[in-house]
Amino acid sequence: MTTIAPPPPALPTDTIRRLLPWLVAVAFFMQSLDTTILNTAVPTIAQAMNITPLDMKSVLACYTLSLAVFIPISGWMADRFGTRRVFASAIGLFTLGSLLCGLSVDIDMLVACRVIQGMGGAMMVPVGRMTMVRTFPKSELVRAMSFVSIPSLIGPMLGPVIGGLIVHYLHWSMVFLVNLPVGALGLFMVWRFLPDYRQDKHHALDVVGFILFGSGIALLSYVLEVFGEHRLGDFEILGLLAISAVLLAGYGVNAMHVQRPLLRLELFRLRTFRAAVGGSFFSRLGLGGLPFLFPLLYQIGLGYSAVESGLLVMPQAMAAIGLKLVVSRILSRFGYRTVLLGNTLILGVLIMGFATIDVGTPAWRIALQAFVLGFFTSTQYTSMNTLVYADVTAQETSAASTIASTGQQMSISFGVAGASLIAATFVPEELRGNPTALIHGVHQAFIVLAIMTIVSSVVFMQLKRDDGGSVSRYKAG
Repeated sequence: MTTIAPPPPALPTDTIRRLLPWLVAVAFFMQSLDTTILNTAVPTIAQAMNITPLDMKSVLACYTLSLAVFIPISGWMADRFGTRRVFASAIGLFTLGSLLCGLSVDIDMLVACRVIQGMGGAMMVPVGRMTMVRTFPKSELVRAMSFVSIPSLIGPMLGPVIGGLIVHYLHWSMVFLVNLPVGALGLFMVWRFLPDYRQDKHHALDVVGFILFGSGIALLSYVLEVFGEHRLGDFEILGLLAISAVLLAGYGVNAMHVQRPLLRLELFRLRTFRAAVGGSFFSRLGLGGLPFLFPLLYQIGLGYSAVESGLLVMPQAMAAIGLKLVVSRILSRFGYRTVLLGNTLILGVLIMGFATIDVGTPAWRIALQAFVLGFFTSTQYTSMNTLVYADVTAQETSAASTIASTGQQMSISFGVAGASLIAATFVPEELRGNPTALIHGVHQAFIVLAIMTIVSSVVFMQLKRDDGGSVSRYKAG
């Protein structure tokens, strides 16, 4: 049974509902700001550390991989220790990791500190969503989650510009150190306003499952990162893939034989949950690689400065913020099946459109394409994130949030690794500093990611017209 301990001092329920979205948004803002600032700073940090920009994918991928590995234990920790304590610890760990990243002297140290950041970030998003789902009724969930996303989208809007200004006028370490004041604000708000949900009866952590799943996913991500770089031979690559498959299969067997598995796979029997998580995973494989490719195309390929590159990305976040105000009406009018099917196909076409951007393409057209992409990306994310909870019970929200967040971060990590791999495949190592060659490689990556996104729409075909009606308030007929 889930219980709630009111935040100190006790606040009325309506006050909690007004303040909670802003609190969760502070954490989301810090996480999204960190990622988007870093994307813009990739070329500058690579130059400072004497590596190629494509080699920076390990810094980006290790963070999202760390999220995927540690998110599965976030639900258990929240149920065991309470949402307030876990959320505060997550913000504190993320802030500490940011400080250490700013002090890094080489790429190996930076990667290690990004893993620490990821350990903190792994608790923030799923526990924040879990608290929202337990606080708001399902009929208000789309509106509440959309509201949370508005402040958190300020991070992607400001991040590229702030990142550009930092690397142009200041030292690159400030890219990470800007998280410190935001983290301090988040800690204060958590202890002051966050409800403390926890389970009266807690169960032991599935340690075996955690080891099998975490090591399997980590190994798979590593193979994707080094594939095509000639660090390992074909035999070694196949061997590591086989070991990863065995570890993940071992987790599946373990999950069927323990009473409380790390990830409750039986939730996939719910059609809406299965479509939301599966569709989210495959569509984010395409969308997840875009933030890595854009700075490479704009700064190295087209010759824009870091600030100009950030300004070209900003319209995407601006469109996303504007749409959040109407996405609940769109879902109420058309329903989840129609929206997700059509929106996924449109996203694939829009991603492919970026393969037409070349030297001489006017900046206004690039900004316009980013604006339109942001509109449909926002629709996709909000729809998938809320459909997850359409048919789960209150007791299952923790497990549902854990699985959904794990899948999202895995797909983003694989998306970054895949985008880099595709670009590197079409760009010989000796030409990776050549703008013309890099543009060609990035174009090929856009095309492949677009095709992957279009194919992912098949997952949403399993939905029925009225699925998710308890959340979207859509009525078929």
